Amino acid sequence: MKIIIDDLESYEVKQLLQEHHEDMLQHSPPESVHALDLSLLKAEDVTFFTIWSNDKLAGCGALKKLNENHVELKSMRTCRSFLRKGVAAKLLTHLLELSKTQGYKKISLETGTMDVFIPAQKLYKRFGFVESLPFSSYQEDPFSMFFTKTLN
Repeated sequence: MKIIIDDLESYEVKQLLQEHHEDMLQHSPPESVHALDLSLLKAEDVTFFTIWSNDKLAGCGALKKLNENHVELKSMRTCRSFLRKGVAAKLLTHLLELSKTQGYKKISLETGTMDVFIPAQKLYKRFGFVESLPFSSYQEDPFSMFFTKTLN
């Protein structure tokens, strides 16, 4: 599998992000959905990545710079045809290593609390993330939970 910095212009990437957003709205009220839209994923403080298996899109994820020491993990999504094949773990490993290399001391994320988010929660815990208080501009929300990991 190959991980690249993506320009978000391909049809496959746009479709995956649309699916991601629609899925979030299916499980959380709109005010509790924090997925970035296409324009925000192209912002200067965000780096968007895709992971490919041969010529097929397998998943995506992004890093959003919060400050010099803190980065946020955004838009982690695996394509349905690649679920449970190690895509998310491979991408998360890459993003954690890159965050360390870039000098960040901490990485945080927001995810949902509904049962459908349990696989994601388990993945983050397996990678050493611990539940935390809201960070950045997030507020307490019964549909959101927050995780943070210290990078060494």
